[in-house]
Amino acid sequence: MKLDILILAAHPDDVELCCAGTVCSHVSQGRKVGIVDFTKGEMGTRGTPEIRLQEAAASAKILGVSVRENLGFEDVFFENNKKHQLEVIKMIRKYQPEIVILNAIRDRHPDHGKASELGKIACFMSGLKKIETTIDEVRQTAWRPKAVYHYIQSNYIQPDFVVDISDFWERKQQSIQAFKTQFFNPDSKEPETFISTPEFMKLIEARDREFGYSIGVKFAEGFTIERNLGIKNLFDLI
Repeated sequence: MKLDILILAAHPDDVELCCAGTVCSHVSQGRKVGIVDFTKGEMGTRGTPEIRLQEAAASAKILGVSVRENLGFEDVFFENNKKHQLEVIKMIRKYQPEIVILNAIRDRHPDHGKASELGKIACFMSGLKKIETTIDEVRQTAWRPKAVYHYIQSNYIQPDFVVDISDFWERKQQSIQAFKTQFFNPDSKEPETFISTPEFMKLIEARDREFGYSIGVKFAEGFTIERNLGIKNLFDLI
C-alpha cells in the first residue's frame, strides 16, 4: 500500500496529541495516511504495553488511517543506530510516502528528539540504492519522501507553518480519549503523571487555540520544516 503521508512516532499517542487534526483533515481529503509507532510505551507509569496497543488500534479507527504499525523498539532505550535505522527504512520503502512527519526536533521527553533524528536520517538513507533491505525475502526499492516535517510536542517551538484543524478538533479529542489509561480520568486509581492531569489537556487545547489564532481560525496544529517550503501561487497560503 502506497501512502501519501507517513507519520512516525516514538510512542503511541504522540500522533494523537500533536497532529491528529492534521491527520483527520487529510484523510477527509482522500489522502492515505499511516502511522508507525516505534515503541509500545512500556516504560510509561500507567497502563501496559498490551493495553497501549489496543488503545492505539481504537484511535486509528477514529482517525481513519489506512494502516498503523508498531516496530517494538525498546521504550526509552532505543538508539539512533544502524539496527534501528534499517527498521525505519523498511517502513519508508514499504509505504513510499510523499510526506513523512516526525517527532518534535527537541522536547521534554528525550525519546522525542531521538526519534526525530532517527526518522530524519532514515528518510535520507532510504533513498540510497546501495542500502539493501528486504521484507518477506523480497528486496525493497529505494525511496526518499519529497518532504519531511516535524510536529510540536510538550515544549513550545515556533512553528514554520500551521494547519487549520478547526473542523476536526472534536475528532482529535476523541482520538486522545481512546488512550483511556494515559490521560485524565477522575475514576482512575493509577498514579498521577505529567500527562494525566486536567492541566495537561488544557495545555493541548490552549496550544491549538494559539496556533489557530495566529492564522485567524479556531484551532490549528504547528509544524517545523527541514528545508524551505516552495509555492507557485501566493494564494495557496491562508
